[in-house]
Amino acid sequence: MKRLATGVAALLLALTAIPSAEAGFVIGGENGWQLSTDGIVNVFADYRTTSAVPVNTLASSPANPTGRFTSFLGNNDQNFGVEVGLLPSVVAFNVKAPTVNGVDSTVRIGIYPSIQNNGQDSRFETNPNIDFREIYYSAKGKHGELLAGRALNLYQGKNILTDMTLLTAGVVPGPATTTTLGHIGYGYLYTNFGPQVRYTTPDLNGFKVAVSVNEPYKISSDTAKTNVPRVETEISYATVFGGGSTFQAWASGLYQSATRSDAAGVARPGEQNHSIGSAAGAEVGFKGINLLASGYYGEGLGMISAQDGDLFGSSSTDAAGKERTHFGFLAQATYKLTPDIKIGANYGQTRQAESDDDKTRRGTGTSIPMKKQEAAVAMVTYNFNKFIQFIAEYSYAQNTWHDGATQHSSSVALGTLFYW
Repeated sequence: MKRLATGVAALLLALTAIPSAEAGFVIGGENGWQLSTDGIVNVFADYRTTSAVPVNTLASSPANPTGRFTSFLGNNDQNFGVEVGLLPSVVAFNVKAPTVNGVDSTVRIGIYPSIQNNGQDSRFETNPNIDFREIYYSAKGKHGELLAGRALNLYQGKNILTDMTLLTAGVVPGPATTTTLGHIGYGYLYTNFGPQVRYTTPDLNGFKVAVSVNEPYKISSDTAKTNVPRVETEISYATVFGGGSTFQAWASGLYQSATRSDAAGVARPGEQNHSIGSAAGAEVGFKGINLLASGYYGEGLGMISAQDGDLFGSSSTDAAGKERTHFGFLAQATYKLTPDIKIGANYGQTRQAESDDDKTRRGTGTSIPMKKQEAAVAMVTYNFNKFIQFIAEYSYAQNTWHDGATQHSSSVALGTLFYW
């Protein structure tokens, strides 16, 4: 994988087999300084239909009338939208300093705006949802690379970067989100962009090891203190063999602890929760065929993004304050019919085990947790030229709760992408 200092956008393009593009508008200054820009503009027209969230009156309450954790698919509706896909549009600026003592230093600022209005009923609220996901500097030399700032986190980073829906739409959620989901929550967890200090070793015959110290997150809504860092790591290997065939494999990990509140009524007051996770994957490409398998396992992670807390209604911990177990996988195959036309299909699951406390509380007014979120996607892409791509895609998603109830969603997306 190319290092992040060359631009996450350029990396994503390479990993999804879009023809590579040189950074646009490279401006050379005095004494070796350079300024360059790269970016992506993507637009998708999509139509989604979703069944109702099933109701269980034994577990419902006025605050939660369905008696279930939140579904990102929406609830018994049909929706047409014109929006960005999983990845928002990107405008990035890179400043490269002169090479000093064999060290190349770069600053990157990445701006990720969405294009849709702030809700379909608010056509005058044209908030572009500007997201400054990247702002960091990196220094790379013979002893490795140091990165400091806000950048894509390591844990499950390659799981999302190798998903073919990264630059498409994938699962289309309800209208409350600013992007589509791809396979987020349906094969892997969103790693997020976060503040960090990271060290990556030099390339060691194809191997690299990276370790980062990160800003901690809340593990649940009962977290009172986040006074220890979150630590992430990744080991990766990449090679080219047999006249252009490629292979890469990786493993990543996460660990963080946090102290629970000691307020009255809180389960396990003052005790510790932890988030611990492992992830791995492998990808091979030969004669136009690309095969991928990735997965993850852990505790206290959540169902949508790594360390959900209670943000998405699918808590990382149960009502007794103990961490739930989470795991998932993604399998994918793509094939280049011609140099400009590629087809692909993938299938993924994100799963959550029911804890002992969940089982004892079933039917007592406590929300029923999600058991499984799964999705399949089929796509066709056409590269019109080096800078423009067209995409047609169909996705089917299903949510299953621990009482066996299900919800279904189907979507069709037609999109285009321009990049430089």
